[in-house]
Amino acid sequence: MTASSEEDSPKMQLKKILWATKMKSLLILVLISICGADHRSDNYTLDHDRVIHIQAENGPRLLVEAEQAKVFSHRGGNVTLPCKFLRDPTAFGSGTHKIRIKWTKLTSDYLKEVDVFVSMGYHKKTYGGYQGRVFLKGGSDNDASLVITDLTLDDYGRYKCEVIEGLEDDTAVVALDLQGVVFPYFPRLGRYNLNFHEAQQACLDQDAVIASFDQLYDAWRGGLDWCNAGWLSDGSVQYPITKPREPCGGQNTVPGVRNYGFWDKEKSRYDVFCFTSNFNGRFYYLIHPTKLTYDEAVQACLKDGAQIAKVGQIFAAWKLLGYDRCDAGWLADGSVRYPISRPRRRCSPTEAAVRFVGFPDKKHKLYGVYCFRAYN
Repeated sequence: MTASSEEDSPKMQLKKILWATKMKSLLILVLISICGADHRSDNYTLDHDRVIHIQAENGPRLLVEAEQAKVFSHRGGNVTLPCKFLRDPTAFGSGTHKIRIKWTKLTSDYLKEVDVFVSMGYHKKTYGGYQGRVFLKGGSDNDASLVITDLTLDDYGRYKCEVIEGLEDDTAVVALDLQGVVFPYFPRLGRYNLNFHEAQQACLDQDAVIASFDQLYDAWRGGLDWCNAGWLSDGSVQYPITKPREPCGGQNTVPGVRNYGFWDKEKSRYDVFCFTSNFNGRFYYLIHPTKLTYDEAVQACLKDGAQIAKVGQIFAAWKLLGYDRCDAGWLADGSVRYPISRPRRRCSPTEAAVRFVGFPDKKHKLYGVYCFRAYN
């Protein structure tokens, strides 16, 4: 480690702050002594000298830091949320106070926190869906890093590490980002038919979760252009535009994520933007001698030891695995789509995309089928 990095380290910063606090206290006492001497020379009739004790301003005695502000992983993976603390041993004596480490997840409105994990000595408690999946890394005595295993889509977000010792406490925040893909979705009923709660369920039904603004923004930066407004996880309604045009906010506007604001979650109806990540299984187009109705497609996948695939799975296979197939096939929601990662004539010639055919008549229209077989 270089001299400059040692000087900038949190440990050195803590020492500097503590030293500055002591020097400030000393300066105050010196000034008091001088003022007191002048006061006594002018007021010699005082019978007794008064000793004035001034409590100096307390400096930080406990510092908590995250070595990384953001960490990346994917669904099904494991991740360590970094967090370490530095304490002033002179402030806490020989350690009569037990150190309490608490991890919480911040919600989208930042006003509420979801308990994740608490540790104090030998006592540990895990909450909700994190049970059996989280533990402290414990790499050193001052390591409060949290390990999360078998990541789910819901684990995405911002986490707060809080360390408490006696009356002292400090916090650090770490963001957990997941590799994945954002896709717009609307049901068979057509566009602008979902209230917020129905939008949440629609994403879950397609092996996804409702996307956050940050996820939609990243997708827009990656080229996502969609002219229909959709719900996001914070309750706002927005849509991404990379190619400004008249029906989508105006031709003379700048590219960006258009914001409709916050609407009534019960009564207002829009589409939704969903987010999904890596899956643990095999996505494939079923080779079958004939084209199939929807019910026949469902049975064909079951006969092959699989299930008819969901919309989130075709998007994940296309985006994360580069899956490419120029055959339209049924999906679980009754839609017909096909994924193109290599644009070519007759197969999405202008862009890589999951092409949408529509919601055909389930009883009379014939197509292929995409299946998904989960790994145990």
